[in-house]
Amino acid sequence: MKVAVVYGTEHKGSTYNIAQLFLKKLENEITEVTEFFLPRDMSNFCRGCALCFMKNENLCPDFDQVNKIKETMEKADLLIFTSPVYAYHASGQMKTLLDHFAYQWMVHRPNKTMFKKMALVVTTAAGAGMRKTNTDMIDSLSYWGVGRIFKFGKGVAAINWDGVKKENKDKIEKKVEKISSKIISISKNVTPNLKVRILFYLMRYAQKGGGFNPADNNYWKEQGWLEGARPW
Repeated sequence: MKVAVVYGTEHKGSTYNIAQLFLKKLENEITEVTEFFLPRDMSNFCRGCALCFMKNENLCPDFDQVNKIKETMEKADLLIFTSPVYAYHASGQMKTLLDHFAYQWMVHRPNKTMFKKMALVVTTAAGAGMRKTNTDMIDSLSYWGVGRIFKFGKGVAAINWDGVKKENKDKIEKKVEKISSKIISISKNVTPNLKVRILFYLMRYAQKGGGFNPADNNYWKEQGWLEGARPW
């Protein structure tokens, strides 16, 4: 299993350490891990030029950084996205990255490799906000077409990993073990869940009507998705 990890901050706190627990639990299944830290590996805000939507994602001013992450994700079997809770949402760095991948939402040009992938989102907070933060990441992953998505959120009642009480760490480890077992159990046969399939068929219907722009519509035609072909 190849794994691509995107950390929504360079700070190695509770969220980072829980992601490392997952990698440890999955280590017997993992053949390769590639990690990206934001903003180090994707430093620029989306400029809103719309070139990715209207023409081609290769024209993005930040193509070199974005494409490196894209190519790694395409080769991975499991995507792990992490972000601590920042003001009840994902970090600004994570949002910046997801903005750059808006062109591969299902309504535009979904990447066909995503439909057979698994993803895991991980977030922590000293208090609350985990649900909204995970949703920030899950929204993009779902609309990318990722086949199966798992989530982990935990209020750790501490501002750093060293401050997390042992009883909380024990609970975290049990939950990590449970989710890791689920990931392993489906890793050999990943198929898109019902939500992803419904989104695909809704977007297919829109594209059969001409879509929203020629670049998207031509892409769907080239994939054969307006006929009998499917990305899973």
